[in-house]
Amino acid sequence: MTRTSSAAGTSGNFKNLAQSTVIALSMVGLTGCSTISQHQFVEPTSNWQVRNGQLLYRTAKTSLIGDLLVRFSKNGDFELTFSKGPGVPLLILRQDSQYAEVKGAFSRGGWAGPVTRAPQPLQGWLGLRDVFLHAKNQRSLRYAANGETFLFRF
Repeated sequence: MTRTSSAAGTSGNFKNLAQSTVIALSMVGLTGCSTISQHQFVEPTSNWQVRNGQLLYRTAKTSLIGDLLVRFSKNGDFELTFSKGPGVPLLILRQDSQYAEVKGAFSRGGWAGPVTRAPQPLQGWLGLRDVFLHAKNQRSLRYAANGETFLFRF
């Protein structure tokens, strides 16, 4: 009887090991598909301009209003957080003159890379950096590109 229970225990341990291996490989496979940025962005400082308000984002199929936090420096460093209520970020964008990183539910899995190689669905969002760098403390901004409209109220 001791041998039978030992064999059953070994069989159970093998099944647990096999399941753990499958789960671990699945996690590596799933996380390996997401883009992880190796670029070092400049951290915001006290001399960055900060704007918060609301954004109305509109396409032919979507219309969404959410909270907005925008930070940018005179050197062209840019951060944008678009969220729906506290703690529910829809899109987080970090960008400088050459590189961008986008995360959140609206980014469809995230993306990071040279701005010139951005996927088509993100190009409107990546155009916002220039809009904010050239706007002078306006209480509202409107930007339209590729069938998307961005209306900002501060």
